[in-house]
Amino acid sequence: MSKYHTVLNQSGLKATNQRLGILEVLRERGHSAIDDIYQRVKKHHPTISLATVYKNIEVMVERGVLLEVPIAGRKSQYEIKKRDHIHLICLECGSVMDEMIEAIPQERLAQVAQRDDFLLSSSQINLYGICHNCQASI
Repeated sequence: MSKYHTVLNQSGLKATNQRLGILEVLRERGHSAIDDIYQRVKKHHPTISLATVYKNIEVMVERGVLLEVPIAGRKSQYEIKKRDHIHLICLECGSVMDEMIEAIPQERLAQVAQRDDFLLSSSQINLYGICHNCQASI
């Protein structure tokens, strides 16, 4: 848990029990929607409100501690921010898997953005399809 204290402090945030609880849930579960995070944090912090979870997640996204993963047609999911990667998102079950690809052409993305006079600050690539488990049941 001390790692999370450091990450929060480096981001200019206090290491509150609520924030530490949210980070712990995301460490255990990976990508999760706010409702799921709330239900799991509430088990250890029964007085926490859904509004508090929303507010803390929003602040941690703004400060770069968490990453929002928007999913077409579904609620966004959140994860602890790590190095750039691609998300594989299943259109059937909604699962989100990380694919660490060393060859994400960041320079190429910057060139595309620059061509349209767009200053690129970050990128997120989401690939949509059907996961292996769902393919087996089709």
